[in-house]
Amino acid sequence: MAAPIDAVGAKSNSQQILVRRIVCYVVLTLFAILSLFPFVMLIINMTKPSGDIQKGFSLVPGGFLWKNFKTVINNSDWKMLNSLKNSLIISGLTAFLSTYFSALTAYAIHVYDFKLRKPMFTFILMIMMVPTQVSALGFVKLMRSFGLLDSFIPLIVPAIAAPATFFFMKQYMESSLPLDIVEAARIDGSGEFRTFNSLILPILKPAIAVQAIFTFVSSWNNYFIPALLLSDKNKRTLPIVIAIIRSADYAKFDMGAVYMAIGVSIIPVAIVYLILSKFIIRGIALGAVKG
Repeated sequence: MAAPIDAVGAKSNSQQILVRRIVCYVVLTLFAILSLFPFVMLIINMTKPSGDIQKGFSLVPGGFLWKNFKTVINNSDWKMLNSLKNSLIISGLTAFLSTYFSALTAYAIHVYDFKLRKPMFTFILMIMMVPTQVSALGFVKLMRSFGLLDSFIPLIVPAIAAPATFFFMKQYMESSLPLDIVEAARIDGSGEFRTFNSLILPILKPAIAVQAIFTFVSSWNNYFIPALLLSDKNKRTLPIVIAIIRSADYAKFDMGAVYMAIGVSIIPVAIVYLILSKFIIRGIALGAVKG
C-alpha cells in the first residue's frame, strides 16, 4: 500500500511545483512588460510629431524619426552633440577615477593595521549621510573663489571621494581578498602600488565593473550640481540640455524632440550596461556582506 501512496504524493508535489512555476513565470512576465513599456513608449514617440503625441499614446509608430533627430542635432541653441561629448568626458573620468581611488582606499583600510583604522572607516561612512544639497551652495561659492565655474574639474575631482563605492569595495575585499596573497607578494619583493595594480585590481574586476556602471550612470544623470556650475553653452551636459528643451514655451514646445533627446541620452548608458552587465550579478553576489 505504501508504493501507491508515495506515487500519489510525488505526483501531487510535481503538480504543486508546476503550478508555482507557472505563477512565477506569469508574474515575471507581467513585471517585464511593465518595466519595458516605458522604453517602448519612448521609442514609438521618438518617431512621431509633437501634435500626434499630444493626442495620446498609440502603439503605431510614426514617420518623423529622422526629422526629430535632425531637429535635436541641428539646433544651435541646444548643441546636443557637444553636450553628449561633455557628458561622456565627465562621466567616463568620474567612473574611472572614483572606482580606482575608492578601491585603493579600501585596500589601505583592509590590508594595513594602524590605530586610526576604525575611526577613519567610520568617518568615511558618516559622509554618506550628508546630502549633496546641504553643501551645494558652499561648494559653488568655493568653486567661484577658485575660478572654476564653467569648468569640468569640480564635477570630476570631488567625485573621486565616493564613500558608497569605497564601502562596496571594502566589503568585496573582505569576502574575496585573502591577506595571504598580499603577504606573499611582499615576500617576493613586490612594491605596494605594483601589488595593488598588478595583483589586486584583477581580483577586484567584478566589483570595479559594477561600481563603474553605477558611478557612470549617476554622473550621467546628474543635473543639480552641473546646473549650478555650468552656464556656458559649450560646457552644458545632457541633463541640462534636456531640461532646456522641456522648459521651452508652449508654442515652441516639441514633444517629439524631447523624446528624441531622451532617447539619444540613453544610448551611451545602454552601451555601458551591455559591455559590463555580465559583472553586475557576479560582483554584487561576491561583494555582499558575509552573514
